[in-house]
Amino acid sequence: MMLKAHSLQDLQPLRQHLAQAAARAEAEAQARREAAARVERERNLFVLSVGDVTPLPTHNLAALEAPVPAPEPIQFVLDEQRVLMEAMSDEFDVSTLLDTDDQLSFRRPGIGTDVTHKLRGGQWSIQRQLDLHGLRVDEAREALGQFIRLSHRTGLRCVRVVHGKGLGSPGKTPVLKGRVQSWLVQKKEVLAFVQARPAEGGAGALVVLLQPGKRWVPGG
Repeated sequence: MMLKAHSLQDLQPLRQHLAQAAARAEAEAQARREAAARVERERNLFVLSVGDVTPLPTHNLAALEAPVPAPEPIQFVLDEQRVLMEAMSDEFDVSTLLDTDDQLSFRRPGIGTDVTHKLRGGQWSIQRQLDLHGLRVDEAREALGQFIRLSHRTGLRCVRVVHGKGLGSPGKTPVLKGRVQSWLVQKKEVLAFVQARPAEGGAGALVVLLQPGKRWVPGG
């Protein structure tokens, strides 16, 4: 808007216009200052809220230890690996170690005949059983080895091993009977074994007495 003054009276509208323009300029400047101040306050909101912050000295920091991993039964694992490498031989001659009474039995040196008599008489409660029916020779050997080790480690004393009477084998001869006797004699955990009573499997099973073992619980 262009204003021209030709007299003193003409200056009054000019003064008013200039005053209004100055007021608008001042208002715009004030608005810009307030907006800038608001942005600055928002940027420094945390500092304005909590005030000055003094960093903690580094020497007061707590020294946290790394969490201790759960204990693992390392020795047990090593023992299992070692035992798995100790194969029970099929060539072991067990005949000279068996008691040739009315029924074949086995007892380690230092174990009296009263032990085998008690086994035969059922005075030891059978705590667990392994049935080898249907297994190949190598499968039966591995299953028996693991069964004896686990039974001993869990504190069992008397177990039964069913090897069968061989009625379903060629020639009707027991394939596993002699092998099971041989394998058991080679296991240091075995103190003695006898043929099971008729009600417990008779000639198709053995009742085995194990050495006392410290009871082991997985993860313990």
